[in-house]
Amino acid sequence: MANRWSMLAGAVAPALTFAIIQPAMAEPALFVAYPPSNHTTASDRIFFIGTGAPDSDVLINGNPITDRSPSGHFAPTLPLDIGTNQFTLTQGNESITFNITRNSLEPAQPNGVAFADGTIEPSRSLARQPGELICFGAVAPPQANVAVSLRGQTIPLSPQVSNIQLPPNYAVLTEQTEPYVLNSDRYGGCATFNQPGNMGTPEFQLTLNGQTITQAGGGPIEILSPTTFQVAEVTVASGIARTGPSTNYSRLTPLPKGTRAAVTGREGEWVRLDYGAWIKAAEVNVSASSVPPTTTIRGISSRQASEWTEVVFPLQVPVPMTVEQDTTSLTLILHNTVPQTDTIYFSDDPVVERMDWQPILPDKASYTFHFKADQQWGYKLRYEGTNLILSLKHPPSVDTTNSATPLEGTTILLDPGHGSSEDLGARGPTGLPEKDVVLLVSNLVRDELEALGASVIMAREGDDDLFPRDRVAVINETEPTMALSLHYNALPDNGDALNTAGIGAFWYHPQAHDLALFLHNYLVETLDRPAYGVYWNNLALTRPSVTPSVLLELGFMINPYEFEWIVDPDSQQQLAKAVADGVAEWVTSR
Repeated sequence: MANRWSMLAGAVAPALTFAIIQPAMAEPALFVAYPPSNHTTASDRIFFIGTGAPDSDVLINGNPITDRSPSGHFAPTLPLDIGTNQFTLTQGNESITFNITRNSLEPAQPNGVAFADGTIEPSRSLARQPGELICFGAVAPPQANVAVSLRGQTIPLSPQVSNIQLPPNYAVLTEQTEPYVLNSDRYGGCATFNQPGNMGTPEFQLTLNGQTITQAGGGPIEILSPTTFQVAEVTVASGIARTGPSTNYSRLTPLPKGTRAAVTGREGEWVRLDYGAWIKAAEVNVSASSVPPTTTIRGISSRQASEWTEVVFPLQVPVPMTVEQDTTSLTLILHNTVPQTDTIYFSDDPVVERMDWQPILPDKASYTFHFKADQQWGYKLRYEGTNLILSLKHPPSVDTTNSATPLEGTTILLDPGHGSSEDLGARGPTGLPEKDVVLLVSNLVRDELEALGASVIMAREGDDDLFPRDRVAVINETEPTMALSLHYNALPDNGDALNTAGIGAFWYHPQAHDLALFLHNYLVETLDRPAYGVYWNNLALTRPSVTPSVLLELGFMINPYEFEWIVDPDSQQQLAKAVADGVAEWVTSR
């Protein structure tokens, strides 16, 4: 699972990198796959993943590692102090020394009468609407007088009572989600500005013990005009909309190419659209307009297109939209839209029982599609001119009476995770990379699925260097019955490598939840494996909407005992058969 947090999620990125450390040619008895010899982390602990001769003690700082697998693999966790921590592992006359540096989570502290480095907010240029609250902040020495000046207005900044912080998103995976308090003297204050124009760059002022210093803010502040509008048009195939102005914020429904919305704010390289979402400036073209983009909507129609039902929404302007799904329905909300609807053409349909709609005053319209079956098979959105096309995928045509080939008529996409020397994935105690074992198992799964009648598409068949976007492109282009991304797992530094094991499943769209839950439970029960659990997760390989897309973690590479099961050829064949049988049982029961 190494590098998945930065490459697949696109949302969270803990410091989890498995160094490329190959065993020496002489095959020493003692080998450590993780951490690197000089490793830096913010975690208060670290685990050591490695192996040694099973009939000889392995010591770490003179103390024996007591819990080792039959093959001699180990994964002890040791505490870390702030600063440099030295660990030496020995077995016989072999030894390996590690210098692990733990950085503090506390923010930078001021040096004398000064603001702490990197703590001034806003840290970049921004634009807001007239009357909108703009907040300022900085870390400064205790008892200081702090203020910020902007266009002749002075805003006092007061000490903040508490500084509650939240752990990163990946903390859910190690059950360490409790908020914590940072000890810092942070000052803050807010103000509003009504006059449009460039306000210039704010100037921060700190006075303490008769000494005064000033420091410029991170960039100029602009107040947008209430009468001259800036309009953003999405220029990429799928614009990534978010809840805030950075990749740390949650994703919203992607915006198809051509979508237009008024700009209501900017921050650094991000622009805020009128319905509240933020998008990178590089994904839109911004131009001036005398009016914001709005539309009415009247007649709506549907049509059949191969394996899809297409619903056509005729609009005057391509406006933003939001998709909401649950088990039995899909709701499309059009923003900046006022309905004038009296007649809708929606005849008998293979997947939709009926469509309901309602206005959401003052400027939204909601359309809900109720499905004939509980399982949804995928959707996609596009603009053709100003017509929005919502495509709803039909279920696969399978012959449930054919017990020999129950998957005939289906197309299954398998994505063996990682690949090439540039993307090893997690590494087991012997140094075996995830990319190799997952490709081997994926090929076995492919053979089992084909024996059951499925057509199988492999995202990679060799040691290919593929980015997540390349794999997602294959899913979107081929529109399979389902997409399974196969991986083996790891943990961030503060995890418990020795005592964490089992099958995990990850989903994003509700249409994939039942598949993720079913396959997780089926593998756990059929193979008698531990259950790591089923998670909603914002991963690149769970985000495709054209099909139920699930990412499976088939075990923990870093667990000494589970690793032995992972590399056992008989167990690999049993796992492959269980995955294929589980897919068949799920498809034929839907």
